[in-house]
Amino acid sequence: MKCPFCGSDNTRVIDSRPADDNSSIRRRRMCDECGKRFTTYEKVETIPLIVIKKDNAREQYDRSKIEAGVLRACHKRPVSASIITKLVDDVETTIFSKEEKEISSTEIGEYVMDKIRDVDPVAYVRFASVYREFKDVNTFMNELKKMLDSEKD
Repeated sequence: MKCPFCGSDNTRVIDSRPADDNSSIRRRRMCDECGKRFTTYEKVETIPLIVIKKDNAREQYDRSKIEAGVLRACHKRPVSASIITKLVDDVETTIFSKEEKEISSTEIGEYVMDKIRDVDPVAYVRFASVYREFKDVNTFMNELKKMLDSEKD
């Protein structure tokens, strides 16, 4: 590993432990040349995933798009950053555990909706309104009724 300070290839691991999410390893390293310390993270390399959009366009999977959608839905709601990160991690785990090379954006949206429903009902309705492209108040009300009926069960 190259030192980010002096560029030397002479670095060594001085501490190694699982990162907070237990899906990567945090390594503290020290440069033998300049003596400075830095942190690296080691994560399992995943298969590149292609997302098939609603218009059949294909693009590479981008976690930040899911995060942005969830953040918008949770704006000014009592949902912590750690809960949002866990929600996105759970969705990502579900997606990658399928071990397929392509997935539809619709399928990803459904996974997000399943997770966000349990986090915050207002955030769920916000996300659903954009994701399902509600055209009028009636569609919006139908979604609210479904949500209310599922809470009664």
